[in-house]
Amino acid sequence: MRQKPLVAIGLALGSALFFTSTYVLNRAMADGGGHWAWSATLRYLLTLPMLALALPFSGGFAPVWRALRSHPWVWLGWSGIGFTLFCVCLTWPASHAPAWLVAGTFQLTVIAGMLLAPLLYRGRRARLPGRALAIGLLIVIGVGFMQAGHYEGALDRTAWLALAAVALAAFLYPLGNRAILLHLERSGEFLNATQRVFGMTLASQPLWLVIAAWTLVEVGPPPPGQVWLSGAVALCAGTIATILFFKATAMVQDDPAALGAVESMQAAELVFSTALGIAFLGERMPDGWAILGALLVIGGIIAIGLLVGRQAAGDARAARVIRSDRGG
Repeated sequence: MRQKPLVAIGLALGSALFFTSTYVLNRAMADGGGHWAWSATLRYLLTLPMLALALPFSGGFAPVWRALRSHPWVWLGWSGIGFTLFCVCLTWPASHAPAWLVAGTFQLTVIAGMLLAPLLYRGRRARLPGRALAIGLLIVIGVGFMQAGHYEGALDRTAWLALAAVALAAFLYPLGNRAILLHLERSGEFLNATQRVFGMTLASQPLWLVIAAWTLVEVGPPPPGQVWLSGAVALCAGTIATILFFKATAMVQDDPAALGAVESMQAAELVFSTALGIAFLGERMPDGWAILGALLVIGGIIAIGLLVGRQAAGDARAARVIRSDRGG
């Protein structure tokens, strides 16, 4: 029994490593001349069959089909926001910033879910948690330091656009995921994590096909190397990382300290993306204000993970909301 939290933390750390592939491989594809739209589109086109292989062992297809047929526009709309628009905003900046900077800026998603609560919920869940937001301010300051440090205090128009795109992605992801969870709650339908991610991935396909057609006309077909790297992102981030993270949180959802520790492991994405970017992409190590910002982001995520873990322990609804923010 004592080993369960350690196993869960280990799984969460492994999940963070696989999630990191999104930032590093997107950057590698950008450096290799691959068009950002193909990087985004191929990720979700290739994730769908991978999840389809796992779905028969995790609740099956039938509940997903029923949910999609019952409310097709709800699924199309929120999947387009939470998966399609999110991924476009996260992938395009890879051409303009190193992997560690994109990874660090995306950690704004830790506070994005809290700020979105009053827009999505009513009653107790709509309240803004004061202490968590105060810690989240540290993350925002840290992101600012990282951006200023990397661009030496002089962000040009492209840098500002890249920063805005990643920040927007940090809000779109929890918005789409939480909205689908809230819809399922109100409709009385139940889908487990794998079924929900598969449903959103499937519902996002029409938009991805439109983007794929536009990209094909604009730049032609993707090179084979980009297809392989996109497949690696789909496998690592879209499939393996998601399954590991859901497994880890499920193991310790009734243990406040362990749940908080598992949640805080996402801070390791910044460390992993920095190390992998330097080792394989030749990126420059963050220094000066950038390294101070990275430390603030990591510290803030660890603190907020422990705080939210204490509040969510034993509350199945709260635990589901936390886990929803890493579901794609």
